[in-house]
Amino acid sequence: MTNWTPSLVEERLAEAAFVLKRLPEPRRQGYFSTWPEIIHGFADKVEQEPKPMRVLPSPAAISRMEETLSWTVGLDPVEGKIIWMRAYGERWKTICWTVGLQRSAAHQHWLYALCVIAFRLNGRRLNRSYSKRKVIELAGAAQR
Repeated sequence: MTNWTPSLVEERLAEAAFVLKRLPEPRRQGYFSTWPEIIHGFADKVEQEPKPMRVLPSPAAISRMEETLSWTVGLDPVEGKIIWMRAYGERWKTICWTVGLQRSAAHQHWLYALCVIAFRLNGRRLNRSYSKRKVIELAGAAQR
């Protein structure tokens, strides 16, 4: 049993985003090509860029990612968007433009959402009358 902290939640969300990036592209069923595969000779490959190597995630990583996808259910949509954009490594400037908040407000929403997820995973209930700052302080005290 893990005692979840906001930093552990952040790491797990980043891992889930990384796994989502590495999954293969979905393909339509029933479509195929009757053309033979082209075999390129050396002269054809001289000035070409190498194809990026694609390493598929492990089944355990996919299972953890699927579990993580449900964590943002019940959060405010803005907070969910901030959480996932941050997990994908977006810069704060881009996040602020997307959600329409200042940097400090977006950061507070992000911290609050991480704390709420950590409280839920630990099986603790939050009092709805607590402010965002109070929840962040409680999670900080629990983290020490």
